[in-house]
Amino acid sequence: MVSRAERSTVAAWWWTVDRWLLAAIGAVIVLGLVLIMAGSPPVADRLRLPPFHFVNRQVVFLIPSILLMLALSFLSLRHVRRAALFCYIVSMGLVFAALLFGHEVKGAKRWILGIQPSEFLKPAFVVLAAWAISEGLKRRDVPGNWIAILLFPATVVPLILQPDFGQTMLISLVWGLMFFMAGLHWIWLAGLAGFASSAVVLAYKFVPHVRARIMHFLEPGQGGGVADTFQVDTALDSFISGGWFGRGPGEGVLKRILPDSHTDFIFAVTGEEFGLLFCMGIVGLFAFIVLRALLKASSNEDPFCRFAGAGLALLFGIQASINMAVNLHLMPAKGMTLPFISYGGSSLISLGITMGFLIAVTRKRPKSELMFDRKAGAPMPAPAE
Repeated sequence: MVSRAERSTVAAWWWTVDRWLLAAIGAVIVLGLVLIMAGSPPVADRLRLPPFHFVNRQVVFLIPSILLMLALSFLSLRHVRRAALFCYIVSMGLVFAALLFGHEVKGAKRWILGIQPSEFLKPAFVVLAAWAISEGLKRRDVPGNWIAILLFPATVVPLILQPDFGQTMLISLVWGLMFFMAGLHWIWLAGLAGFASSAVVLAYKFVPHVRARIMHFLEPGQGGGVADTFQVDTALDSFISGGWFGRGPGEGVLKRILPDSHTDFIFAVTGEEFGLLFCMGIVGLFAFIVLRALLKASSNEDPFCRFAGAGLALLFGIQASINMAVNLHLMPAKGMTLPFISYGGSSLISLGITMGFLIAVTRKRPKSELMFDRKAGAPMPAPAE
């Protein structure tokens, strides 16, 4: 146990960090290892790999993810912004490099050097948008809202060109909610809704696989054949097969024919083997993390901490919600991983960055530190009496 009298950096971190949030994140990470052991062996067997190939690789990716999360959680607010700016610039460079030189997978160029740079772009974008919005609130001479507005198309246009509509939708939702929290005029919000609706219509009209997924969701059996609907249909059958209490760990049957049982559809494997009650517990754990982070963010005196904390919590929560909704056939398939539970290298490292930033901005900080962080910006003049 770390003593309150100790003056070390670790002691200062321990007594200012939200330990409930930290414990919940740790629980999700441990749960992810257990569930990847349930969902990945059939996939490894089909690929003629050792049974625990994906489990071992998950551990390999988790180690740097956890270390990165802890390291970032020690950062001051100023260093959080600098780290996010560095991450954003590098990620954007890799996104453009992927467009030009990346290898094509299923009609999209999202990968380069074995990584998916759009994953690292998400937390960096949220922090930079929060920075711009908060500066606009603190200083009348800084066009913070305009900077955040221009940052949005600069980020999503390269993702659309890949194309990566799942990440684009996720970033758009978080960006719009952050502006809603900032009190943006309803005209801007209406414009954002119009832009989003137009983007969906254009994607439906000009991107065949998007049209097929939407058609299958609206009219099952009309979206492009059995092959396009197999995973979603099998996922639903998995929940039905598991019932309330599941078939038992390792006793799942449908996971043997579910191609992405270790990634996008691991929640369905969980439903078959552990049951709906267990799945509801996972939903509750994710909800606790999001609500706890939102509560900490809302009570923070610093505008940057409020917007960054809320934005990062929403990024985490919406991604989890999309994955679970797809598994339950509540929305069209998006190829979104379940945070810390689905297998994936880039996704795990990105989540380490996201949660590291989140822990850092939700830490308790003395007013003197917040004032020091703000000293570069002039305070807003008081309104005339």
